[in-house]
Amino acid sequence: MKQIQLFLAFFRVGILGYGGGPSSIPLVHKEVVEKYKWMDDNDFADLLALANTLPGPIATKMAGYIGYRVSGVFGMLNAVLATIVPTIILMIILLTSLASFKDKQWVAGMTQAVIPVVGVMLAVLTWQFTTKAKEGLGWLYTFVLAAATYVFMELLGVHPGIIIALLLLAALMKKDSAKAEDVEEST
Repeated sequence: MKQIQLFLAFFRVGILGYGGGPSSIPLVHKEVVEKYKWMDDNDFADLLALANTLPGPIATKMAGYIGYRVSGVFGMLNAVLATIVPTIILMIILLTSLASFKDKQWVAGMTQAVIPVVGVMLAVLTWQFTTKAKEGLGWLYTFVLAAATYVFMELLGVHPGIIIALLLLAALMKKDSAKAEDVEEST
């Protein structure tokens, strides 16, 4: 039953994730966290952060990890195939048929109409992550961290993977220093 659920969850992501990675992330969240409850929001946020630091398409990275977590190697293969097969089929069908209609106004309108929908999906996911971060960090620290991230990414051109890696390293160092303090207090 889990294999069927994995396939259906990631098939829906693959078939509806028009626009690539950014549009797939909220769909994966909906399937994995809200519908099937294979992860909670914190696990998903950790997975998303790590997946963003690795090369390659994010939907397949997330599918591979989640599939493996839910049902081992076979689950990983199942989820990855369910994610990429719709894209392969749709690319063949759409590129073949749209090539003959590429100069039509409705084709350009169709692709432009998807952009605001993906923007809203990302805004909703951003708000969910922001409120989750507020619970753990508080509004001030969340705002400062978001503002600093914006400055580094948009104004200074630092790659998001570098920022995520530095934040993960800082969290690990903080965790290790907290453990060291606990050891000193107990002795």
